[in-house]
Amino acid sequence: MTTSQGGGAKLLVIDDDPVLCELVESVLAGWGHTVSVAADAATGLKMLFAERPDLVILDVNLPDLDGWGMLERIRELGEMPVLMLTSHDQEVDKVRALRGGADDYLTKPFGRQELPARVEALLRRSRRGSEIDGDRTDFYVDGRLTVDQEHRVVTQRGEEVRLTPLEFRLLSSFVRHPGQVLSPDQLIEMAWRDPLVQPEQAKLYVSRLRQKLGEAEAIETVRGFGYRYLPPEVD
Repeated sequence: MTTSQGGGAKLLVIDDDPVLCELVESVLAGWGHTVSVAADAATGLKMLFAERPDLVILDVNLPDLDGWGMLERIRELGEMPVLMLTSHDQEVDKVRALRGGADDYLTKPFGRQELPARVEALLRRSRRGSEIDGDRTDFYVDGRLTVDQEHRVVTQRGEEVRLTPLEFRLLSSFVRHPGQVLSPDQLIEMAWRDPLVQPEQAKLYVSRLRQKLGEAEAIETVRGFGYRYLPPEVD
């Protein structure tokens, strides 16, 4: 089912609760967005490939594949922001969502103003990120990494590293300032450019980036100040 009211973004809602989906459709269509709905993960994946939405709203509890597994599949595509929905207001679930690659996390029930505010913030962040990426056509190269800003390709010691757009912007922020300590607030300004992002979320994404790189010494924690990228020493 799809609702359209003009020139907004294309949104895909993956949730098996018809009452909630009707509410989400009504609220977001009122903001001018096109809203498509899938009641399960299998249908959601088909619509994801067919429609290429600008943003996905994903429920944690799905009948065929849980939201965590679905999040992994979405992140394999690596482009669109994901807003997770859950009825559990527990920190462990929020951390799991952010570590899994979700861009934001919203607990049910939510207000009619909060949902579109979160969606608009994620869409702005995504557009700004595309503008930032599009402005960069240079390369960064050291003995560990090659970062191609134009094509958004990262290789580490000759092997390609698959990063989401946000992870790429975060790594780019580090390699543009090698050896310089960057605070969580500075990283948010450079990689997110969204004042709604919290320092804890930046810390989680630094942790994810470290895991992707697989070299603990690449990004050093400077306690009380922030983080810095350390290029390998040249022999």
